Amino acid sequence: MNIILLGPPGAGKGTQASRLEDERGMVQLSTGDMLRAAVKAGTPVGLKAKAVMEAGELVSDEIVSGIIGESLDGLGEKGAIFDGYPRTAAQADSLDTILADRGRTLDHVIELVVDEDALVERITGRFTCANCGEGYHDTFKQPKVAGKCDQCGGTEFKRRPDDNEETVRTRMAEYRAKTAPILPIYEARGLVKRVDGMADIAEVTAAIEAILDGK
Repeated sequence: MNIILLGPPGAGKGTQASRLEDERGMVQLSTGDMLRAAVKAGTPVGLKAKAVMEAGELVSDEIVSGIIGESLDGLGEKGAIFDGYPRTAAQADSLDTILADRGRTLDHVIELVVDEDALVERITGRFTCANCGEGYHDTFKQPKVAGKCDQCGGTEFKRRPDDNEETVRTRMAEYRAKTAPILPIYEARGLVKRVDGMADIAEVTAAIEAILDGK
């Protein structure tokens, strides 16, 4: 089974993809990760990508398509979770060809739908223990003893510098701009399903599982 997982940064795509990997043996194909891996491995397409990147140019759709093809060839019978691709109508066409050439089809396009204001609160409230990395939140998960980590007793905490409202809203706008062109394509084929990305992690997983199982 091959699916596209859509959702803005912070919607929980990474969490859900890793759960699908663990429970169903699927493989998350993230274009950025695949590019770096192909360059490092020195594959034919990776060498092309390396030359383009070293020249300071953007990697073309043709190269990205080649890397996705190489990655699929290495999956065997495992299903793929596409993350960050396709982003344009041209890439959606390319993906159809890549899959067809390998006897695969696209089964579902699942969008994790989020409320922008709630997502801003979710992301901007995050902080972690500087010592052990345990995660906390201003609203949803404070340490049991104020200023002291539940896990290791550490007293230093940190926040990611890009976990601020302006950055989060910019990412949301970018996501809408990039995914807007491909959603109508898959809507027309009846492939798009939507899941409440603001629900509890386990509930989101259950909703995705139900879609994959045709329930």
